[in-house]
Amino acid sequence: MGMCQPSSKALLLALALVVGLAAGSEQEFAYIHHDHPATIALMKSVHEKCPDISRLYNLTETSVEGRELIVIELTENPGHHVPGKPEFKYVGNMHGNEVVGKELLLRLIAYLCDEYLQGNELVTFLLQKTRLHIMPTMNPDGWQKAYEELKKNGTVQWTTGRSNANNVDLNRNFPDLNDKMYAIEESGNGRNSHLLKLQKALEISKDIQPETRAVMKWLAEIGFVLSSNLHGGDLVANYPYDKTRSGDSRQYTASPDDQTFVYLAKSYSYFHAEMADPDRKPCDRMGGDVFNDGITNGGAWYSVGRGMQDYNYLETNCFEITLELGCDKFPPESKLREIWEENAVALTNFMLQTHIGVKGTVKDTSGKPVTDAEVKVLDMSTGNPIDHDILSLQDGDYYRLLADGDYEVTVTAKGYHPTKKCVTVENEMYVGSGIAKEAQVVDFVLTPDTESKPDGGEAAAECELLADGHASQQAVQPDSEGQQEKVLALTEAEERQVLLEVLAYMDNRINWAKLGPQLAQSDLYYTLAMKLSQLDSETRNEFLELLPPQMREHLLMSQQ
Repeated sequence: MGMCQPSSKALLLALALVVGLAAGSEQEFAYIHHDHPATIALMKSVHEKCPDISRLYNLTETSVEGRELIVIELTENPGHHVPGKPEFKYVGNMHGNEVVGKELLLRLIAYLCDEYLQGNELVTFLLQKTRLHIMPTMNPDGWQKAYEELKKNGTVQWTTGRSNANNVDLNRNFPDLNDKMYAIEESGNGRNSHLLKLQKALEISKDIQPETRAVMKWLAEIGFVLSSNLHGGDLVANYPYDKTRSGDSRQYTASPDDQTFVYLAKSYSYFHAEMADPDRKPCDRMGGDVFNDGITNGGAWYSVGRGMQDYNYLETNCFEITLELGCDKFPPESKLREIWEENAVALTNFMLQTHIGVKGTVKDTSGKPVTDAEVKVLDMSTGNPIDHDILSLQDGDYYRLLADGDYEVTVTAKGYHPTKKCVTVENEMYVGSGIAKEAQVVDFVLTPDTESKPDGGEAAAECELLADGHASQQAVQPDSEGQQEKVLALTEAEERQVLLEVLAYMDNRINWAKLGPQLAQSDLYYTLAMKLSQLDSETRNEFLELLPPQMREHLLMSQQ
């Protein structure tokens, strides 16, 4: 499926009702600012309520003032990595005075526990197929400082509590790998990922703080695939690179995976109640920045060196984006429920993106896993490589996030012949469809270079077929004028009425006659497309044939 369109508030409400996000433990959950003891108590209560799908653990170091950096793991059979099950993380409250992320993550873990117990299919899929790690606060000392000022003065200054107890901004404290990467790009020599071993990184960066060091060790230990770092102060999904190549304060600085990062950022902004709204008023404090689609490249917004987002991408397999979740960094408790409702669908949808692209195992001809094999990707639509390799994990499993498209995937490892396969990636990025699917599985078997090189067989033929398709694609262009003549039929009012009747037939749980006036025509089409995607292909095609031609054409074109 292609990229969807931003959701209206009314449509998000409909999605929330369909997938159960508006339900949960509303009576039990306290929408308050949780101090550190209350944070730990809440996480323990979730673990006690859902012991079979949760595990609590601390990172290897505490904060400067000795507070635990506590994480809850949520998955079926917690406690160990399972090949084929990708690892995901949310990190909140890196800046201690930016508290929305912390409170959202606490609400999220309670929601996931409750909905799993109630049999929510989407949550069950997530916990069966994904290993989730949620750390509500990376900077509990900064939070405490900001909270004490709030109690004393009734407000929090813009920077009070931002840094840790040593007055260091943790998002300017990771090793600077951007300059190293940009130098490699310039020279054409060197690795394009996993730039620095952990021990070396700690040795050369003498000012690394305990909280930063703990996260670096965490990233080295667990093969995370996707992540988000939750902040506050604006409302936007920010993606790499954060640091500009030129040194300018503002310049769009694309990573090799720019297309995929745009896709990931939109998978959050489009499902937030306001983030992608073109009519949303900008945050005045930030100088009136306006973000198309609710997303921004980090360097295009303002250059940030030594940030956690770029460190994830350049040092590990993990793709991380930064979510700015509101103009008010420390909102009153009375706003927290509303903030949850604005973010609930998006938080869930983003976790599902751990399952885009391709995944599989890399083994040798004897069936032994190959660790640290390099997974290289070429975009067949452009003929250009995506110069960012990911590595297979200890069990030989790999996870390569990719936006929709045709790709040539080549796996190499020392002592083996390279092996190539070509794939077409078609992702599902929306929660409201009711569809949750794993990434396409593409396994590789590597032949030792002491043996004859395999001929490629079916894989080579598939690559040739996809390449031929791209070569001839430009020769086939639709006759837009001809299409326009064919689809003239219903008036807009008639079309709207048919849409509402069809939706009522497909889902009678929602009062479409009442909800309909709140929805734009595009929202109705979008919802119908999601409903149709739940059907098997034969039933879906039969259903489409019953629709008026202009509606059928609209739906088919929206899926391209």
